[in-house]
Amino acid sequence: MSESGSPGAANETHVAEAVRAGIAQRLSRMIQLPTVSAERADRGQAPFDAFADLLVELYPLVHLHLERERIGELGILYRWPGRVTEQPIVLMAHFDVVPVDESDAWTHPPFEGRIAGGWVFGRGALDDKGPLVVVMDAVENLLAAGFTPARDVYLSFGGDEETFGGAARVIAETLRERGVEPWLVLDEGGAVVDAPLPFVRGRAAMVGVGEKGVLTLRLSARGEGGHASAPPARTAVRRIARAVERLSPATFRARTPAAVTRMLELFATRADGIPRRLYGLLAAAPWLTALVFTAMGGEPAALVRTTVAATMQSGGTAANVLPSQASATLNLRIALGESVPSTVTRVRRRIADRHVAVEVLEGDGPSPESSTENAQFALIADAVKVSHPDAATVPYVMMAATDSRHFHRFSPAVYRFAPLEMSKAQRGSIHGVDERVEIAALERGELFHRTLLQRLE
Repeated sequence: MSESGSPGAANETHVAEAVRAGIAQRLSRMIQLPTVSAERADRGQAPFDAFADLLVELYPLVHLHLERERIGELGILYRWPGRVTEQPIVLMAHFDVVPVDESDAWTHPPFEGRIAGGWVFGRGALDDKGPLVVVMDAVENLLAAGFTPARDVYLSFGGDEETFGGAARVIAETLRERGVEPWLVLDEGGAVVDAPLPFVRGRAAMVGVGEKGVLTLRLSARGEGGHASAPPARTAVRRIARAVERLSPATFRARTPAAVTRMLELFATRADGIPRRLYGLLAAAPWLTALVFTAMGGEPAALVRTTVAATMQSGGTAANVLPSQASATLNLRIALGESVPSTVTRVRRRIADRHVAVEVLEGDGPSPESSTENAQFALIADAVKVSHPDAATVPYVMMAATDSRHFHRFSPAVYRFAPLEMSKAQRGSIHGVDERVEIAALERGELFHRTLLQRLE
């Protein structure tokens, strides 16, 4: 392979273009494999193994030149040797997807991978097989051009991100045990969006510089069973209902992370008149931002405080029988600056009922914020200028959990950005109905990763 980052001969460029031309077909093939991690007990391991085999078929140069190993049953790790081995970069994605509600009306079957009208439809098109395919295509194309990266590149793909990411944790631990200290880690996260806030002009490449923690709690209570015709004053179901009701949106104090302040500073430069002054004021007064975003509710409120959502409830065996026990499952997204223990303590105090047990099912604390004033963030911004020249690179805080959280313990520069354009409707289709990605967006995403690797020093 060449030691240069420049394009290879004309025939090599032709090969690269031919590979890129089939990006939609490659994503379609990936979507057709139902790698639903939440249904793995029922579907079995076969779709996940088939996906690993499909990568071998679709990317022959990657499997000729890169070292590949399976980490457990659901982890795939590639190493692309660079000119130096120190301080490598890690490009991440996951190939599992969430389940599909069979009652939902999809325009095209969710696991068909239909290509139509310049789009690829199907579960995983955006989350996260689309971001995975643009990484793999970029590496394949660079190999076709005879390119060697400046430093080692690892590709880390997990098959259970949607079920709390055990594969990525093992991959991260494996690299740490081997003494690998990544210079940059880049995973899924923000996207290229239009008008990210009201009155903000143009597009923005939203790069997650930190992410909220994730915590699952089970509330449970016991009570006297018996006939429903003579209920006691406080049944198990009523205790759980009261506990959930006490966990209002105001349970946790709002605070503004530094990344949100930086985001507002940048948006102020892309607005006019009163909105420009408003965003400037909010950037200068984080305490005011916390109040305003809390009042707005929804995503703005979630940026500045820990959220609580009751997602499952159970109890009872018949309509006329008092249940002897009841429970509710809570999903919390922990704000930066808080922790799992402090969050659990706050929940217990807020519920204020010694008869309601609070059990931690799983939890990871929030990540620290990665810098926006370093060479790593500048590299991401430079690649965005090539792939999406009209988009500003803007930091923000991820509200969802990603596999990259497992790398924070030994890598200070961890970012979350999927280089794909996503409209509000598309973002709503993630974990929803009619998930889809534009083929042109995939091509620009491949260009982002190709540029990132070429400009790596």
